[in-house]
Amino acid sequence: SIVSIYLFVKMYYFKSITNKEIRGNDLMKVTLKEAEILIRKYQIQLQRALGNVDILSDELTRLKNELKTIKQRNSQHRSERERLNSKIQALESRIDALL
Repeated sequence: SIVSIYLFVKMYYFKSITNKEIRGNDLMKVTLKEAEILIRKYQIQLQRALGNVDILSDELTRLKNELKTIKQRNSQHRSERERLNSKIQALESRIDALL
């Protein structure tokens, strides 16, 4: 009877250890599932951010090209203004000579 009591106690001891392991494994599975969900969420956010970066880099390239054309136009207008100013000065000098 002592052996049967000893085996009975040992059986409940190992059963409680097994139950603790099962609960630990279940908790680990839930934690892993939550981690998977978070990883997917952040992966989607990263893909969106990368798409936004691509859009912004395209926009930046377009604006750089537009800035170059505006600078070219500005230099053309400046040279034309200088040319017209020189013509005005030449005409003013002719008018002064005629007076």
